[in-house]
Amino acid sequence: MGVIKRNNVKVSGEGIKTLFFVHGYGCNQNMWRFILPAFENRFKVVLIDLLGSGDSDVDEYDFEKYSSLEAHADDIIAVCEELSLSQVTLIGHSVSSMIGAHVAAKRGDLIDKLIMICPSPKYINDGDYVGGFEETQIQEMLETLESNYLGWSSAITPAIMGNPNRPELTKELETSFCRSVPEIAKHFARVTFLGDDREILGKVSTKTLILYCQPDFISPEEVSKYVHRSILGSSISLLKKAQGHCPQMSAPEETIAAINEFLIN
Repeated sequence: MGVIKRNNVKVSGEGIKTLFFVHGYGCNQNMWRFILPAFENRFKVVLIDLLGSGDSDVDEYDFEKYSSLEAHADDIIAVCEELSLSQVTLIGHSVSSMIGAHVAAKRGDLIDKLIMICPSPKYINDGDYVGGFEETQIQEMLETLESNYLGWSSAITPAIMGNPNRPELTKELETSFCRSVPEIAKHFARVTFLGDDREILGKVSTKTLILYCQPDFISPEEVSKYVHRSILGSSISLLKKAQGHCPQMSAPEETIAAINEFLIN
């Protein structure tokens, strides 16, 4: 099966330059819908479901192959080649920020700009590095996920979304989590939350913007500032009106404005 069908790739919009949106853990391409209309009249827009997520072909998921984020990066590169894309702005949310970093480091000729929304190269605190979680906390979370994935999804999504006055957003995120194949979701969680991708940041030379929120349960401010320091020449911006880990859903107007400002500079 070709990568376009396998990863449920959708192409829309008009324009010479391309915006390529990649969703985070437990999500799918539908999570971008609030911000897409602001760009489709000026750009070609490409959406993807990471293999194992959304409406991708889960039967193609190889647990050994996808034991690192690099395999997902290779899928994105394959999509770019299949669609003959160039001068791509890659916009990654959460773990896909780091997938985007792998793409930019491997194929800087394809990626003109990189936008990282709420990134984290390592979730576990390590010496002077603040990831936001102790290793015991991550292990306990993963044990809960292993024993009761649906219960874990229901419990964690309010903290991830971080907008208690907008329960419809939390419900949508929970529904997305619950659509995932549990065994794949458990595997991808271990790849995401136990991984250490700090080294790849120093290999990114693409013009990069880091967007972050306060508070963010999953990726605290210190993490985004670490990413900023690690990518030479990168820019960083706090989304002041956004709360939680999904500003493209909770604060789409502010997210659009920050992306637009970066695109024209």
